[in-house]
Amino acid sequence: MWKQLPFRLRGYLITMAGVMLVSPDALLIKDTDVDVPTFMFWRGLLLGVLLLIVALARYRRHLPQAIRACGPAAWWCPLAFAASAWAFVIATRLTAAGNVLVMMTLAPLVAGMIGLVVYGQRIRRQTWVVIFICVAGATLMAAGEVGQGSLLGLAVALVVPAAIAVNTTVASAQKGARSRGVDTTVILPLGCLAMLIPAVFLGGAQLPAADELNRLLLLAAFLSGAYFLIQTGARYLPGAEVSLVMLLETVVGALLVWWWLGETPPPLAFLGGGIIVAAMLISSLKDLRRQRRKVAAGAPDNWQMQVDAEVQAHAKQMEALLEEDKGGQT
Repeated sequence: MWKQLPFRLRGYLITMAGVMLVSPDALLIKDTDVDVPTFMFWRGLLLGVLLLIVALARYRRHLPQAIRACGPAAWWCPLAFAASAWAFVIATRLTAAGNVLVMMTLAPLVAGMIGLVVYGQRIRRQTWVVIFICVAGATLMAAGEVGQGSLLGLAVALVVPAAIAVNTTVASAQKGARSRGVDTTVILPLGCLAMLIPAVFLGGAQLPAADELNRLLLLAAFLSGAYFLIQTGARYLPGAEVSLVMLLETVVGALLVWWWLGETPPPLAFLGGGIIVAAMLISSLKDLRRQRRKVAAGAPDNWQMQVDAEVQAHAKQMEALLEEDKGGQT
């Protein structure tokens, strides 16, 4: 069933699953009392360990080759990943969580421009339309938040969409030799290291209280799965579309903060959130219907051709690894 889905729809589903897991991030940041350097130290350490275990389990001794295959992404993605994490945590502490989440709606616009100018990625007209509709929805959500929080928090929050856009666009641009993009999940532990080092120099290497550590452990468990899935989504979708799906965090995250901490969204927030969800749902259904109509009309199933190419590439890779192992034994 999964293999029969179009690549684009798979990318949307994978990224949506990651966004659902990352949505409690703002809530758990607001619900902890440890200082920012300590929070970032444990966030980077715990998340990095979990993601490194996943990478080692998948690639074992071939992990260095998998990292080198990421090309320029091995440098840019970790730095952008760390920058977005630091900016998100600091901004969430300084201003209302809704403000930070709404600022993230700029990410698909920035990602689309980076992809177009730097990598020559062609963004579909439908995607641009959905992006602008979602920005309009987010603007409605932001209208009721004016005056809450600090200007410094809003300024720091602007770093978040820029860093997310760099990460998703650079990751999606690394195509390699396969029909899918290069697996950039293997460089996420490097991003955690880039997140961890400043925290150490700022005195964050401290043991928090037991209840705070439990929250940090819970957060790391959620985020490790979330970032793995979101980074995987960049193998199937352009960076602008990955950033677009991440707008769901604006809606879900704001609702979680409202439910748990009582930061009640204004009525316009519900209207704006509904616009975002509806626009993305309609776009995904339209893509699926278009693909099915083409196949029914006798057009080649490009998605299936990509699957077949991927299977062949994987088979060749396995044969090469077997030959390498045989050569080592002799």
